[in-house]
Amino acid sequence: MTTPRVLWRPTPESITATRLHRFATWVSRRRGITFGDPTDYDAVWRWSVDHLDQFWGDLAAWTGALPEPTGPVLANPAMPGAVWFPDAHLNFAEQVLKNGSERYPALVVVDENLETAEVPWASLRGQVGAFADTLRGLGVRRGDRVAGYLPNGPEAVVALLGAAAIGAVWTVCAPDFGAKAVLDRLAQVEPAVLVAADGYRFNGKEYDRRDQVMEIKAALPTLRATILVPVLHPADDRDGTMPWQSAVADERQPRFDPLPFDHPLWIVYSSGTTGLPKGIVHGHGGIVLEQGKQATLHNDIGPGDRFYWYASTAWIMWNIAVSALLSGATVIIHNGSPSYPALDAQFAIAEKTGITYLGTSAGYLSACEKAGLEPRDRFDLSSLRSIGSTGSPLPASTFEWVYRAVKSDVFLSSSSGGTDIASGFIGGTTLLPVVAGELQRPMLGVAAEAWDGSGRPVVGELGELVVTKPMPSMPVGFWGDPDGERYRSTYFEPWPGVWRHGDWLEITGRGTCRIMGRSDSTLNRGGVRMGTAEIYAAVDTIPEIADSLVLGVEEADGTYYMPLFVRLAPGADLTDQLVTAIREAIRTKASPRHVPDEVIAVPAIPRTRTGKRLEVPLKRLFQGMDPEKALNAASLADPSSVETFVALARNRLRDSAKSGLG
Repeated sequence: MTTPRVLWRPTPESITATRLHRFATWVSRRRGITFGDPTDYDAVWRWSVDHLDQFWGDLAAWTGALPEPTGPVLANPAMPGAVWFPDAHLNFAEQVLKNGSERYPALVVVDENLETAEVPWASLRGQVGAFADTLRGLGVRRGDRVAGYLPNGPEAVVALLGAAAIGAVWTVCAPDFGAKAVLDRLAQVEPAVLVAADGYRFNGKEYDRRDQVMEIKAALPTLRATILVPVLHPADDRDGTMPWQSAVADERQPRFDPLPFDHPLWIVYSSGTTGLPKGIVHGHGGIVLEQGKQATLHNDIGPGDRFYWYASTAWIMWNIAVSALLSGATVIIHNGSPSYPALDAQFAIAEKTGITYLGTSAGYLSACEKAGLEPRDRFDLSSLRSIGSTGSPLPASTFEWVYRAVKSDVFLSSSSGGTDIASGFIGGTTLLPVVAGELQRPMLGVAAEAWDGSGRPVVGELGELVVTKPMPSMPVGFWGDPDGERYRSTYFEPWPGVWRHGDWLEITGRGTCRIMGRSDSTLNRGGVRMGTAEIYAAVDTIPEIADSLVLGVEEADGTYYMPLFVRLAPGADLTDQLVTAIREAIRTKASPRHVPDEVIAVPAIPRTRTGKRLEVPLKRLFQGMDPEKALNAASLADPSSVETFVALARNRLRDSAKSGLG
């Protein structure tokens, strides 16, 4: 196999200018150890996973999160149930708001028309203080939930930080989710306050969500107040809601409750593949340390940098982008479509706002490549130093396109992580070369390996991505899972004490990594995850559909193919009108981001003998796996039901090869 091409290399001078080098030098003096000259990433990584207590304790001190940690760093290393910093107290919001320099804004908000507005650090602190005291006045206490139904705007940032300041637990859904999808999530956590937008703008259109807000409000009996954010309409107190302006009117310095390290910070949601989405709870301390590490040591950002990551509030990258404030960097908030008014919109924003770190999805970069765009010829990208990509594997050809058509000296970091840890497992470092089609290394403090089906580490072949030692940002637990049974069954089977993530990973003999997509059936389009169960719940309401199956297929060229297969009820035909009805049901009841690419009628939906849909094996068929390896006919209730899928997969792969896409 030919070694992929190196597209970017650090120099000894560039390495010594990084924050990671500064940290490693500080650790070397503190502990009397050496990591090479200039700093050797592999040496730092090995120390970080062999001595978790030293690494995380030193990071906490170096970042100022816990200037001189007292007591043990890792009191119990068991997974699940690791105990980090049991004697420490801190507050995520306080950590976020302490590092900003008034020389730079905290936030720059940019809309689809490239209109911008800056939020100074002093104003952000003042609004957070006002909102936190509004919550206190409403009787919200430590541990109560504050929910958002909000687009990616400054109000969402203020609401998150205000809730965190008093020890309330934040959770948010994007406003393009239908009321049912929102209630599937929020009803579980019984919020005390709802902060909701009256609508949102996307792709040049306005979407009024006031009716959905009222439906959600009526279905949540635990609410003490609903605060309405005026995105499309003038502020009002519609049906007893509180205007956002009133909630943040009395700006003041925030008061922060010091909280135990594992006190719940926010609840994010699993994809809901096997039922209702699970509420994943992360703690204040774990996020402060994990995101402090990612921002400073991996992304190498700090005051004066302008950090952007395109994200909906439904994607964990929104939480991660907000967390970049921990470094003191300015965060660019893009409230709109990733590709409106034209596909190159994100590069236009980079020019307009002087972005130094541009984060986006692999799908977006691949779409730009396929469209033949050359942003370097249209935009001034002189400030742009780094590009981050996640959400799906980034093809080698797209790596090449970035260096050819965007910027030849940019640092391109492809990373892979998850909502589950609110961070990355595998990612980038400016201490190592960038190789086309590959991720550079496991991230610091992450004991990541590829395991075969027998639970043995493998190199040079595909295996399950596992993590063999704890990370501080692993979930505190699942909401409503008091004995931890669902948590254990989700991540720690089939190997107790070892985190199995659900991604295919290859670690090469050179130490680089390749992520080859999901090993489960989660639908992960553009980084926004949704479970197949939510698609089925929407489709099941249509009487002409007797059964259905949806696949999310990561393809070799970096695209994402999402077909929906339906078995029709007797006498029904798959007309254009029925396809439209199916698409609309999914759009309104589940998510507009997960409307299928195709709706295909099949004579039968393959199921196992226990009645489960055959999602993962069929996905592997469409990724090119031999049917005899992908399918176990003995496990099927009707072995003949897969014949149509084998033929469809074979035809699609053949057509892709002919067109040069495969």
